[in-house]
Amino acid sequence: MMNSMQPNTLNAPTVPDAPPDNWVHRYAPSWFRPYARLARFDRPIGSWLLVFPCWWSLSLAEHANGAVYPSIWFVILFWIGATAMRGAGCTYNDIVDRDIDAGVARTRGRPIPSGEVSAKAAAAFMVLLCLIGLVVLLQFNKYTVVLGASSLLLVAIYPFMKRVTNWPQLVLGLTFKWGALVGWTAARGVLEWPAILLYAGCVAWTIGYDTLYAHQDKEDDLSLGLGSTALRFGERTKAWVSGFYAFAIATWALAAWMAGVGSVGMIALAGAAAHMAWQVTTLDISDPVNCLKRFKSNRDLGWLIFAGFVADMALANG
Repeated sequence: MMNSMQPNTLNAPTVPDAPPDNWVHRYAPSWFRPYARLARFDRPIGSWLLVFPCWWSLSLAEHANGAVYPSIWFVILFWIGATAMRGAGCTYNDIVDRDIDAGVARTRGRPIPSGEVSAKAAAAFMVLLCLIGLVVLLQFNKYTVVLGASSLLLVAIYPFMKRVTNWPQLVLGLTFKWGALVGWTAARGVLEWPAILLYAGCVAWTIGYDTLYAHQDKEDDLSLGLGSTALRFGERTKAWVSGFYAFAIATWALAAWMAGVGSVGMIALAGAAAHMAWQVTTLDISDPVNCLKRFKSNRDLGWLIFAGFVADMALANG
């Protein structure tokens, strides 16, 4: 199949927020590089932000079950599924937004608007990634399979939201943090309040960090008539993001408490709150490099919380 989708990689343009020494450009075969870039394999931050709610929720559920550590098999499955489905989602988004991306400085170098990959070839690649995601999903219980599949409606409508609202980040959060529900049901077999609270906090977290990311494109979005919370919040971005981050920490703490998390997990959440405070207090919405660095730093926040939950589980149940 890939031979029929062979792109022209000669003098392929780059995307500004991809690290210049990323593994795709260093090690991937030349025929695969445009597809890897289409799936954002050269920028794994999105996969981290997608998988952490799965891992957090799984850890809370296993803690409630009395386990010493979360299922390693489930941790691996969630990573594979998050990577595949994030790639599929980005590919779908690029197919829908190909004309818009061509008019935005930061995105015109993406594979479809740059002419490296056709929309038809991208669609075939997206189907392949979705099949990988389906295989992963089918490893879980029936409740989780149905719950996971039900997120596809949100996935389908998300790319169109910036055309009709200044709150596309809300829909992104609802879509991107579905794993906070799925991680819990994978271990418990039913949806319960800790997972719902964790999900609500993750949605707020997403609105906050993606607002920082959106400040990179606000001038292009404004000229193209597109909406974003960066444009909605404007100079009051720090206050808005602070509010969403505070809500996230509060709901995460309540979810953790309900799952039986003790002092170690709560200290990790306090550290996450301090990290969020750093993001906001040092934010410069007029500096794209500043915004991107703080956006990417949410990977560290994710690891901090996950490590805290796992350590608390081991101490409490070991």
